[in-house]
Amino acid sequence: MNEKEGLSRRGFLGKAAAISAVGAVGVSALVSSCSNKAAKKTVELNLPPLLDRAPDGPVLKAGLVGCGGRGTGAALNFIEAGPNLQVVALGDVFEDRLQGARKKIKKKTGQEIADEKCFVGFDAIEKVIDAGVDVVILATPPKFRPEMFEAAVKARKHVFMEKPVAVDAVGARSIMGTAKKAEALGLCVVTGTQRRHQRDYIEVYKQVANGAIGDIVSANCYWNGGKLWHRDPKAEWSEMEYMIRNWVNWCWLSGDHIVEQHVHNIDVINWFTGKHPVKAVGFGSRQRRVTGDQFDNFSIDFVLDNGVHVHSMCRQVNGCKNNVSEYVRGTKGYSNCRNTIWTPDGAESYKYPYPVNANGERARNVKISPYVQEHIDLVTAIRTGKPINEAENTAIATMVAIMGRVSAYTGKEVTYDQMMNSDMLLGPKVYALGNVDIPKDIPVAGDAYKG
Repeated sequence: MNEKEGLSRRGFLGKAAAISAVGAVGVSALVSSCSNKAAKKTVELNLPPLLDRAPDGPVLKAGLVGCGGRGTGAALNFIEAGPNLQVVALGDVFEDRLQGARKKIKKKTGQEIADEKCFVGFDAIEKVIDAGVDVVILATPPKFRPEMFEAAVKARKHVFMEKPVAVDAVGARSIMGTAKKAEALGLCVVTGTQRRHQRDYIEVYKQVANGAIGDIVSANCYWNGGKLWHRDPKAEWSEMEYMIRNWVNWCWLSGDHIVEQHVHNIDVINWFTGKHPVKAVGFGSRQRRVTGDQFDNFSIDFVLDNGVHVHSMCRQVNGCKNNVSEYVRGTKGYSNCRNTIWTPDGAESYKYPYPVNANGERARNVKISPYVQEHIDLVTAIRTGKPINEAENTAIATMVAIMGRVSAYTGKEVTYDQMMNSDMLLGPKVYALGNVDIPKDIPVAGDAYKG
């Protein structure tokens, strides 16, 4: 069932049978585990060691599924993270994407991937898993993430997967359940939320967690930027191929940009507050987008369980004022979460000390790119036997973003509990390169909403 059918015709609430997607974990266990308690001491913050390079060890072999730009980048970041790291298998639905990644990996690293380790098709995930890998890198459109993550954990593979981790409520709950299974197996999972591996964010988080701004009383998060990209259809492409090649513009594949992109900023607020929103009221619209079925702007009022409001805003329209940031305000000050803390009257009380170069000039960025740092942290966790597992936190942030999207699409107040009981499952029942039998209309909120 697609989201629009579920919201307008059958309702997305109260479908107890959908909870079976979580498996043996159960909703009550998930809800309790989702309620993070704010850390009070640095030692309790469960932060990665932030090494400049992962420690040496036996060769770790990774397989990449999803060979687009971000997937190829993640494979290169993995190889860069430390010694004895290899990418040995590739999988994608499209041959040209796979070969593009293969050539770039060889050019950048000298590592050549054998023909027999290159797999094309919707079943590529199973073949990559069976190709002698220790780590699976999941970078397909996020719709496919829950099933692929489940397959990788079932095969007892460590996982790096890009955010978001789902596009619908059923998928987000599936990730939560599989995360618990991965934890029980001692597997390591890192999820592409770079800010949690970015040294300036981490240092500010330590300060805030230890009371630098007092109790948080409000927060804001933004991803206001230009459009990403779109693809026009080609005569030789089926509808499914066109949609997947144009995936950032289709809700069933990307979750809309509040989920696909803005989840980064929502996750930061969850991280800093130690909570997640319990309800949302929002709106959005489609002004300039030329393909797909998504909005190009959202404004959401999220509310935490203690009554604190979080304003979330995201936009993908060219030629407008841009802002990608997060802010938290407390009883003793406020912070941009990234590098600065201010007192209530606006005086700086903390500034992150960026590295100084040979000329005595202070850099504008951290020493190690967070895109590489997250792989350093993954490999370090594997090689030191100290598991890291970020899947549940990212699933929570994803579910919050989905909650905001549903509120904007419908114009209704939506709660987190409703999402945890929703049977919302987007997309077709069968993946095949042909026609895609789903509604493709654009949401209209309020009484005009028809699904």
